[in-house]
Amino acid sequence: MKIQLIDLNIRDLVDGYSDDGEGGVVGYGGALDIRPPFQREFIYDPKERDAVINSILKGFPLNVMYWFDRPDGRFEIIDGQQRTISIARYVAQKPGFFFEGLGFDNQPSDVKERILNYKLMVYVCSGEPSEKLEWFKIINIAGKQLSNQELRNAIYSGPWVSDAKRYFSKTSGPSAGLGGDYLSGAPNRQAHLETVIKWISDGNIEDYMGIHQHDESAAPLWEYFMAVIDWIEATFTRKRSKIMKGVDWGSLYNAHKDADLDSEWLESETRRLILDDDVTSQRGIYPYLLTGEEKHLNIRAFTDGMKQRVYERQAGKCVICGKAFDISDMEADHITPWSESGKTEEDNCQMLCRKCNREKSAK
Repeated sequence: MKIQLIDLNIRDLVDGYSDDGEGGVVGYGGALDIRPPFQREFIYDPKERDAVINSILKGFPLNVMYWFDRPDGRFEIIDGQQRTISIARYVAQKPGFFFEGLGFDNQPSDVKERILNYKLMVYVCSGEPSEKLEWFKIINIAGKQLSNQELRNAIYSGPWVSDAKRYFSKTSGPSAGLGGDYLSGAPNRQAHLETVIKWISDGNIEDYMGIHQHDESAAPLWEYFMAVIDWIEATFTRKRSKIMKGVDWGSLYNAHKDADLDSEWLESETRRLILDDDVTSQRGIYPYLLTGEEKHLNIRAFTDGMKQRVYERQAGKCVICGKAFDISDMEADHITPWSESGKTEEDNCQMLCRKCNREKSAK
């Protein structure tokens, strides 16, 4: 890879700055692709963005930026997107982009000139696409580590990633609007995209992206996502965003979408389990109702005090085999199982040796 330093000021950088709202962001007289397919969304928070503008106003140097010289005669940013957009949005007076209460147009004329004439250190790199992506992964961006999905977007960049990001990578985009009550994580850090690919691929994200890398459209992924959401809302008829967000809905949909489910019973059981103090993972109610596996509920454990008192009453002996054990070699067990309405209370506790408890649980 060849690397060459170019002479660039902010005036030239922001010339022709445009953001079409669909992922197309350009600058440098239209010759710079600020958001190529492998790049992440704008993720700087106000404090980080202000630090960029403050550095410029004080004449402090910003970190080096890297561009790639493309065969089509244009450039694309490898590293420096967040700083570039922070600068461009401030100078372009985008809504909400103020520093210490002042927008660019509110600054005195000499300050405006100082900003526009600020020199940036930009290296232009040329080489093979594989070298570009490897370089991108190595240098990262301003100390903010790339998420796993952001790295995948770089490795499998192409029309499919660009189209998929249109659906799943905007904080106020389609996935946030339709699935905001069910998906966790920030869409602009690619959490929504990662989750839905994981669902549709049964966890084989890289394989799925590799197969579809050169597809022109990610519509099938979006259609799958809409089918999952439709199934959730038809199956669990009352929306409870607080405990629905972050459930592995795709896996539940894949396994149970064709099952004959009783929505009224599911709602009644959901309500009952929410009121059960022994259920410590309410988010696990939904997978439990479909799979019957109690592990999803994280049933409340007997306290150490309960176990010690029951151990003393049993004289340290296992109630099944009758042998004496140290308490560290015994385990607390529900006399009446939780599934049969047994509570995690001292009078429903018995101490068993590990062997007996394992054998009892296996029955």
